[in-house]
Amino acid sequence: MIFSGAVKNNPMLDKLLICTDLDRTLIPNGHQPLCPQAMPLFRKLVARPEIELAYVTGRDKKLVMDAIARFNLPVPDYAVTDVGSTVYHIQSDRWLRLIDWDQHICHDWKGKSRKDLAAFLSDLTQCQLQEEEKQGRYKLSYYVPLDINPGILADEIQLRIKPHGLQIKTIWSIDEQKKTGLLDILPASADKREAIEFLMKTNSFDYDRTVFSGDSGNDIAVLLSPIKSILVANASPELKSQVQAKIGKTVSSKHLYIARGGYLNMNGNYAAGILEGIHHYFPELKSMD
Repeated sequence: MIFSGAVKNNPMLDKLLICTDLDRTLIPNGHQPLCPQAMPLFRKLVARPEIELAYVTGRDKKLVMDAIARFNLPVPDYAVTDVGSTVYHIQSDRWLRLIDWDQHICHDWKGKSRKDLAAFLSDLTQCQLQEEEKQGRYKLSYYVPLDINPGILADEIQLRIKPHGLQIKTIWSIDEQKKTGLLDILPASADKREAIEFLMKTNSFDYDRTVFSGDSGNDIAVLLSPIKSILVANASPELKSQVQAKIGKTVSSKHLYIARGGYLNMNGNYAAGILEGIHHYFPELKSMD
């Protein structure tokens, strides 16, 4: 049986860290059709004793909890929230913020808050602050027009931030439902890739036993990294072209798999794409009992 359960007390099983974005990756809230059988299979897979699950998302803690309840998602072992600027370890119902991660990234802002950064950028009229609940301790978030030039705006931001000696990173993505661009400004050390590698280091996972799945621009740092990655089939053609151009491959490479459908007669969208990619990297999972 596909992704069948394993014996709980088997000490020989190698741990596997499965990391996934939520919106339009695990959560089927894009415009493309879903496969109803995919989510039950995903739940069965991550229930295996050797699997540790991490959600890696732009959502904050509350919105992750809302998604778990609304979409009946498995409760993860870890949650990397706020586009990589916050990391939690989940034990039963307790969400424990990992202070070591805060200490790792806070030096880039030299004691300044995201409200300080917003004040430095207050004259950038093309940037509209997102709602307060979408901001984070180390994340400043804006809505921006879809037709804006990211390179020019990034230069304008750096021009205003650099005199203060702060090290920042700009992350771009698109909200398909609101049809608007999203801009997140983080400490330079904070992003999804850095946070995943932090989890790998602190929990003794190597690159061979870690996999990530995503669909959007804020996943690029991971998709083009040494971490085994999956780009679900419902990702935009523009993003697929962008990552393919950077790795110089057509469909997949050693560290990047682009789901295209066909696995278990599914379409490769959302959870179906995650399962397809995991089967590509770890075909042995289907036969372990």
